[in-house]
Parts: sequence; structure tokens; C-alpha cells
Amino acid sequence: MKIQTYSEEWGKEVADLFYQSVHGIDSGVYSVEEKQAWAPAPINYDLWSERLRVKKPYLAIIDNRVAGFIELDSDGHIDCTYTHPDFQGRGVASSLYEYLIAQAKKAGMARLYVEASHIALPFFEKRGFSLIKKNALQRDGVTLVNFSMEKHLGLPR
Repeated sequence: MKIQTYSEEWGKEVADLFYQSVHGIDSGVYSVEEKQAWAPAPINYDLWSERLRVKKPYLAIIDNRVAGFIELDSDGHIDCTYTHPDFQGRGVASSLYEYLIAQAKKAGMARLYVEASHIALPFFEKRGFSLIKKNALQRDGVTLVNFSMEKHLGLPR
């Protein structure tokens, strides 16, 4: 597995990974309607291209495929953490997270925060994030739930 910063050649694959990851979640956790509101079809590749150009996520590459990605904003916000269904359970998200932590510390960030889905909540809890609050968001008339979480890195402010 190779971790690298986003480059434009991977744009469509990252957008597809996001869609496949969300729609691969068991419908007992998120309904079909919730998944469609979260990751609508058809995929808006122009919107994703602009987003990725700005966010510049870290990518995990395995066998010349994007296995996962994670985004870190300059204020410590982790905006997206997704693993392709074909690569789940292989340490992709953990490797991306470790890379992100190293980058955050190098940048002198004192705090990381995230809005975690039901699926991502245990991942971040296991890594020392504290639950701040439960959120309910409206998208296309559908209520989506996520959880605001934070972790202090213990670096001087």
C-alpha cells in the first residue's frame, strides 16, 4: 500500500469509491433512501473534481487502484474517510489515519475533529476521539445522523 497526496488522475476513481463505499453499507444501518441522500446517483463528477482539487485528500493506492482516501483541512477537520468495499478489513483506513496524524503533527495541529457516521464512530472512538454530540442533518428531505467528535493531540497551541 502506498499513501500519496491526491492528483487529478485519480478524481473519477475517488468519486466512484465514495459512492460505492456509501452504497455498500448494510441497509440495516442506513436505509436505501439515506444512502441515496448521502451519495446521490448519478455521481456529479464536476462537483467532485472541484472538491478534490481544493481538499487534496490523502489516497491509499493498492495494485494501482484507490483503496481509500482521507481528508484533512488546515483547521484539523477530518472531512472524509472512506475505504473501497473491495479493500475493507485490510488496514486501509488505519494506514490513512496514521499518515494523517503524522501530517497533522508536522503542521502543529493541536486538535482534530470529525463528523462520524454510525459506521465510522467506532473507528474514531478506538483512536481516542471523544463524542461531543449527535447531529441530525436534512438532505433532500431525508434525515441523516452523524456524530461530532474530537481528539486533542497534546501539542502546544
